[in-house]
Amino acid sequence: MNRTEKDPLQKKLELTNWIILGIILAPSFIFLSQQFTLGVLLGGLISIVNFHWLGRDLRKVFSSLSDSSKSSMMFKYYIRFGITAVILYFIITGGLVDIIGLLAGLSLVVVNVVFTVVTTFSKKNCLEEVR
Repeated sequence: MNRTEKDPLQKKLELTNWIILGIILAPSFIFLSQQFTLGVLLGGLISIVNFHWLGRDLRKVFSSLSDSSKSSMMFKYYIRFGITAVILYFIITGGLVDIIGLLAGLSLVVVNVVFTVVTTFSKKNCLEEVR
């Protein structure tokens, strides 16, 4: 199998995911309840693992580019979605976490992607204005 390297932007996103999780967890741990902090931690871990899993699957699909790879990708997407739904169900019904903290952790990757896109395009536009 042809091993596809990770894009530098993807590496940056993955590293920044962990940094943002740490930035959110530190004040949460100090100032907020254990339930909220646990919600942030579990939500962040779920979103980071899903992001990593999706990236791995996409690299496999784009390295083969066959007709069966699209259906395989969709099948894996639904499996990942189902597993995530079951995990979230047990986390929420268990009552161990604060829902707002869980949502903050789950939105971590989205915040990171938006932040990275904005900073990347602003740097690109600033460089083009200098030329």
